[in-house]
Amino acid sequence: MPGDIIRPSAMYRQLADRLADSIAAGDFPPGTVLPSETQLMERYKVSRPTVRAAVAELRTMGLVESQHGKGTFVRRPSAPTTSIQRTITRSGKTFTAGQQQFTEIEPPTVTRTETIGAAAAFLERDEEAAFAVDRLLMEATTHARASHRTVIPFDVAEQFPSLAEEPNTAPAEIYGLFAAAGQVLEWSETVTARSPFPDERTTLNMPESAPILITHRVTHGTDGRPLLLEELKVSAEQARLTFRVTADKTPPKRAG
Repeated sequence: MPGDIIRPSAMYRQLADRLADSIAAGDFPPGTVLPSETQLMERYKVSRPTVRAAVAELRTMGLVESQHGKGTFVRRPSAPTTSIQRTITRSGKTFTAGQQQFTEIEPPTVTRTETIGAAAAFLERDEEAAFAVDRLLMEATTHARASHRTVIPFDVAEQFPSLAEEPNTAPAEIYGLFAAAGQVLEWSETVTARSPFPDERTTLNMPESAPILITHRVTHGTDGRPLLLEELKVSAEQARLTFRVTADKTPPKRAG
């Protein structure tokens, strides 16, 4: 019953538990707004600091999210999470990259761009012409979406006529082209997270509160020069990245 908070224990925890029980019982369905601070104060006969601490506890529990100027909303159940294997394997002349469970849901688009910002830093080329190939992907089981961009500098495309003609070649096939030309390949990958831009949230069907995960994978050639940049974006609530880590061998010490 409203107002029957037991005083001896921490009041904000009692209130948080009471509200959590109400959410579990369906009194506050997902997507609905919780009563205001004033309404909760009147209903449970507690102070404003107690209400605020209780709501903060609910946020920590992952049950609610606060939106500035709109109120505190009950969160929808988390979507199933897909694990994206960020690995590259080779069998003979064939390479296999991770994210194999994703399939393209739109034809890839190819545009001409320039290496600026992050692309310039990763490719070590400032304002040089490049192909950008954008793909929209979806995972079959969880329906998680991902956007994938491949950036191919023109100087690299000039070395590989088939790549210049079809820049939308799948990345794993591009690795094969490089290797067939005698390149000894290595890869480096950087992962960051931030709040998504509105267009990213719409494209990936992301909830408003979810951060976006961004990976930048660079393919390096024999001399270490960057040949290819791949950018993958996915909702942090719908996917996790899995890496296989191996120990580097320590070079033998030279005799003095």
